[in-house]
Amino acid sequence: MNPETWKRPESILVVIHSLGGQVLLMERCRPRGFWQSVTGSLEWGETAREAAVREVFEETGLNARRWLIDCRRSETFPIVPPWRERYAPDARVNREHAFLLPLPARWTIRLSQAEHVASRWLPWQLAMRRASSWTNRLAIRILAENRHWS
Repeated sequence: MNPETWKRPESILVVIHSLGGQVLLMERCRPRGFWQSVTGSLEWGETAREAAVREVFEETGLNARRWLIDCRRSETFPIVPPWRERYAPDARVNREHAFLLPLPARWTIRLSQAEHVASRWLPWQLAMRRASSWTNRLAIRILAENRHWS
């Protein structure tokens, strides 16, 4: 079987935030109640930065090319059973690359109806509590520590 028929076990996470300490989170269509920043898998032959720009546009309508910051950090986590069939049988972990997209203020986004049902700009403390994945919570915490928001 062609390896490109399987989903690539490498993804991006982009924390979109205002300079005032607000973080954008979106609620997924499935599973409901799952809140996250922009995420998505790298396509075969695509760099992490290219995937981040593409996913930000697909999920929010924003052009991230100009302000996207590569955090130069990644986390690995096990691929959980509900998504296992999308990956090659030997793929057990996913590597997620973290990016930031700082905006001067809270911007209006164009939500992807195929992926998300709601979006909220939240103070970073609340966003960190509401984010459903540990990698998302960690990225928001590191952002807050580096921005020295109180």
